[in-house]
Order: sequence, then C-alpha cells, then structure tokens
Amino acid sequence: MKSQLREEILKMRFPDIYGRFKRGCLTCEEAADVLGMSVSTFYRKRQHYESDDFSGRFDMRLGKSSPHRAADNEVRWITKLYNERYKGFSVQHFYEFAKREHQLTRSYNWTRLTLQKQKAIKKSTKGGKHRRRRERKPMAGMMIHQDGSTHRWIPALDYDLDLIATMDDATSKITSGFFVEEEGTASSFQGIHETIETEGLFCSFYTDRGSHYFYTPEANGKVDKGRLTQVGRALYQLGIRHIPAYSPEARGRSERVFGTLQDRLPKELALYKIDTIEAANRYLKEVYLPRHNAQFAVEPASNISAFKPWTHHVPLRDFLCIQEKRTVQRDNTVRYKGLVLQIPKNEYRHHYIKVKVDIHEYPDGEISIFFGHLCIGAYDATGALLKNNSPKGKGKKAVNW
Repeated sequence: MKSQLREEILKMRFPDIYGRFKRGCLTCEEAADVLGMSVSTFYRKRQHYESDDFSGRFDMRLGKSSPHRAADNEVRWITKLYNERYKGFSVQHFYEFAKREHQLTRSYNWTRLTLQKQKAIKKSTKGGKHRRRRERKPMAGMMIHQDGSTHRWIPALDYDLDLIATMDDATSKITSGFFVEEEGTASSFQGIHETIETEGLFCSFYTDRGSHYFYTPEANGKVDKGRLTQVGRALYQLGIRHIPAYSPEARGRSERVFGTLQDRLPKELALYKIDTIEAANRYLKEVYLPRHNAQFAVEPASNISAFKPWTHHVPLRDFLCIQEKRTVQRDNTVRYKGLVLQIPKNEYRHHYIKVKVDIHEYPDGEISIFFGHLCIGAYDATGALLKNNSPKGKGKKAVNW
C-alpha cells in the first residue's frame, strides 16, 4: 500500500517538477529536493520518463512478485514447524532452533513477519520499560551474583523447583546452575564451589537477604553483619566480601537472566521430554548453559581477570560446609542432628572424652569430625563410618581466619 501511494504521488508531482527543471527554473539538486529523493534517483526517474517505453509507471516492481519471495510450501513448512513442535517459543528462541536443528536459511525478520502474517504469533504492541542500567564491574571475578528462582521449570512434573544460578557481573556468564527442590545453605555452597572450581576465587558475592545468606533482625531491615550465617562464615574465611541487595531493582541483572531462563528452559525440557531433576540438571549443565553463555555473555571491559586459582592447602569443601562445635561423650561418640558418630581409634590419642571438636557437614551429606587440624572421623549421611577412614587421607581443617 505504501509503495502504491508513493507511486501515485510521484505521478502527480513529477511532470510539473520535471517541466520546471527543463525550463531552467530549478536545478537538478533543487528538483530532487522538492521530490524528496536523491540527485541520482531523480536522474534515473528522468531517464525513465524521457524514454520511449515509459508507460506511466515509475516503479516497475509494482504488481510483480519478488524473485526472493518464499514459496508457499516454505511458508507452510515454517508455520507448521512452529505450531506443531515449538508452540509458545519466542520468535528469537524458535529462530535459533530452526537454524540449528532444521537448517532454516531465511532471516530472523522474515521468520517473524511470516509467523505474524500466518497468525501463529501476535505482534507485540508494548514497549519495554525505561531503565537506567547499573554499570558492570570492569573485570571478571570482581563480583559474583547468586539467586534462586521458583518456577515450574520441568513441565512434566506437577510441582515447582528452584533454579540456583551463579553469575559473573562483568560478563553475565552463568558460572553455575542447577535445579533443587528448595533453595538453602547447601545449594549456595554448591554454586560457590562450582564457580571457584571452574573459574577461581572471586572478590565479592552479591545476594538477596534470604535467611541462609544473612541474619536480618527486623523484617525488610538491614542485615546484622556481626552475626554470620554458615554462608557468611564461609565467605569470611575465604576472604570474599558479602554484599546484600536491598531492592529488587538492585538485582536487575539477575532478574533479566531469570526472565530469559524462564522463557527458554521449560520449553526445551518439554521439547526433549525431560521429566526428572537428574536429567534436567544434566541437560542444563552439558547442553543449555554452554549455549546460553556463548550467546548472552559479553566481554569484560578489562582483559585482566580478578579470578584467582584455588591453591590453598585446605580442601575447598572444608570451607563450604556447615561447621559446628561439639563435646565428645564418655564413650568417644559425638551427637549431631540425631546421629551418634563413633570416633575410631587412631594413633594420635588414647581417647577424646570431653574434648571440643569441630563437625563439618558437607552439601552431599557426608560428615567429618576434626580435632584441631586433624580429621579423626568421616561418616556418610546416616552416620556410618566410611571405609578407608584414615585421618591422613582426609586433609586438614579450614582455619577460621
């Protein structure tokens, strides 16, 4: 319609402007400016107008099909593919799959307009909110975000799960991501552990004020920085600054990442008929996250990384665990969470009666007892003594710096 309207206006105005140009009343530049076109375009229109085969039409494309126009069967194919296999996917998400999995050669814009024309998707009419984005940290490893999102991540299951995502502020790279039934201390430790293990030790840790992160004396008030949770204690021992967020807007970068994850992940898990947490975690780690980071992560402003390799002599898991103190009973046992942990005989002491010891409970459920820096007992989640329980093989206790 717009092309036809321009053609009609040009047919009305061109003869008059062309006549004034031929009489010398207008220069070539002035005539082109009046007609709203470039000098070169006016020159081509003038040549066409002066030719013997001028038929009264300036735009010879009108009424003709473009040689690049998609065939009807291609339009039907892309529409059927979306409706039958990828219904509900955003256009961008669908376009990525269609290119990768089905060898689509058309552009994103062609795909979007075709789906809109076939009424497979609705045209968006709402613009985005005006935001003032916080500047990223210049170096990778300067700040790490961690947050959890409760959602129906696996559509095949009839209940919601929590997705724990740990992300670098400078690059938006997700350094750790996994599903758990409920967010808590253990999931926080796992995300920190995976990040340090794969990337290195980082400078600061940015989270909400959930009870496993901070003690908050008053609801919605300031956190008590003098009273540390298990996560806070572990970060303090590791020399990582813990920063609380005081508004949803402060976690805007994490919220935007979760928006993308909520739009894409459930659809992909449903597409591949994934119906267990274990399978979903494998897909997330092995397939989705590498692709997500390749597409959405950005280069940091500085090429110097703030991540430092973990080289401490104490195993990382002895920092990222629940640590509590106990007193050994007269039968050389320790009571912990309803379990009776029997300390085996060792070469260091005849007994440990009434001795103060440290309990380490790891995210995988295993438990260790430490006397100073020595591990004097290692147990599974049921309290059974693990085989090969030699203190020499269990490393040293983390020092409370």
